[in-house]
Amino acid sequence: MSTNTLFASLPNLISLGRLILVPVIIALIVQPSWDLAFALFLVAGVSDAIDGWLAKRFDLRSELGAYLDPLADKALLVSIYVSLAVVGVLPAAIAILVVSRDLMIVSAVVVSWVMGRPVAIRPLLVSKINTLAQIALATLVLLAKSAEWDLAPWLPFALYVIATLTLASALAYLVQWLRHMELY
Repeated sequence: MSTNTLFASLPNLISLGRLILVPVIIALIVQPSWDLAFALFLVAGVSDAIDGWLAKRFDLRSELGAYLDPLADKALLVSIYVSLAVVGVLPAAIAILVVSRDLMIVSAVVVSWVMGRPVAIRPLLVSKINTLAQIALATLVLLAKSAEWDLAPWLPFALYVIATLTLASALAYLVQWLRHMELY
């Protein structure tokens, strides 16, 4: 592989690395090894910023990257929520809500595609805010567990915000999809 090809593939390789970190972070949460889980979660977050910057700055966008980057992001975020619920740090209901929203979106895209009416999914503002809030909560929970801080004072409010934003985002995408399919 030439240096130019390696450089052109760098954003995709970084996304792959983030995807590979997912089971490692899950294992660290389940052990629990909060310090290392938090550190690797931060590494994954920084890698997401770096691969995006490289792709845009050096025009290294690719079709593979268009699928791989969001897949790595979703795999990481959904896995964090499920893992934190499994170990009892977050309520199962919030993990179910986060996973269900993403499954609903993927299912809608697949149904549209199978029916010959592919829908272009463009991130909505409420979805961007939702993702940012979900990342912030995951980061704060991992940091709090690592630093042995009490989650009780702020976690209930944070969960309410996440649930509200996740439901709003799911509803916004559902309305968009129903209009696209001419059902609404």
